[in-house]
Amino acid sequence: MRAQFVLSEIGVGLRRNLTMTFAVIVSVALSLALFGGALLMREQVSTMKDYWYDKVNVSIFLCNKADAATAAKCAKGAVTGQQKEQIEADLKKMDIVESVMHESADQAFKHYKEQYGDTAIASVVTPDQMQESFRVKLKDPEKYKVVATAFAGRDGVESVQDQRNILQNLFDLMNGMNIAALGVMGLMLIIALMLIVNTVRVSAFSRRRETGIMRLVGASSFYIQMPFIMEAAFAGLLGGAVACVLLLVGRYFLIDHGIALAEKMQLVNFIGWDAVLAKLPLVIAIGLLMPAVAAFIALRKYLKV
Repeated sequence: MRAQFVLSEIGVGLRRNLTMTFAVIVSVALSLALFGGALLMREQVSTMKDYWYDKVNVSIFLCNKADAATAAKCAKGAVTGQQKEQIEADLKKMDIVESVMHESADQAFKHYKEQYGDTAIASVVTPDQMQESFRVKLKDPEKYKVVATAFAGRDGVESVQDQRNILQNLFDLMNGMNIAALGVMGLMLIIALMLIVNTVRVSAFSRRRETGIMRLVGASSFYIQMPFIMEAAFAGLLGGAVACVLLLVGRYFLIDHGIALAEKMQLVNFIGWDAVLAKLPLVIAIGLLMPAVAAFIALRKYLKV
């Protein structure tokens, strides 16, 4: 096959259908940018879970005198010294427990004042209203229910709380955004495929005389179809390249500069450049192969050779 002929035919096809080619590039770029963004969002959620779940604790709050008068679980009165010793001993016996830290009511009051000292309600809170607690670090945070089952409802225990629940709403929101991005990506992908098929059909119709002559002189089907397939692949490659640029620019302005989330949300462990760069070859490969396959399938219908 003469490469010069194929390249010249690709150039002719792109010039004849410049507007539709541009539409293909834009739709492919947007769909692949959303695809890459969804992959990065999923990795960000996973990274945040690994980072925060390694730091959160299970908190076992103990009954105090105020709870004994208001909470049904503390009807037997405030926790006793013996109950606290037994709870701590039982916790340390569990294989899934990495460490146990006791926080007294005075320590809880001090931490509360540090965090909420400027609020109106902080001025009326007293140390005796604060709850003692055990902060339990688990080797596997997913096994919270083992601790909850063992200690919820015991004498002296007001409640058992898993701090992961505080973060779960954030993770649910990010997962919802991820699903929405995938939905929009699917819509854009359908639009891109329709444009590719339509572009191939118009290109095949506009060059029906040339393809007819080639068929008469004995050119193979693959030889005739190759320029059309290469046109679609080239447009998809440009769209993939634009999508890669969008992902890099998005990471740069959202996290490092511009909005600078890394500075404003220093407690969040954002994904690095290595995660973004690792997705770019996949985006390029899909951008190249998807239009080529779509064009090949379309040619079987619109280009009878």
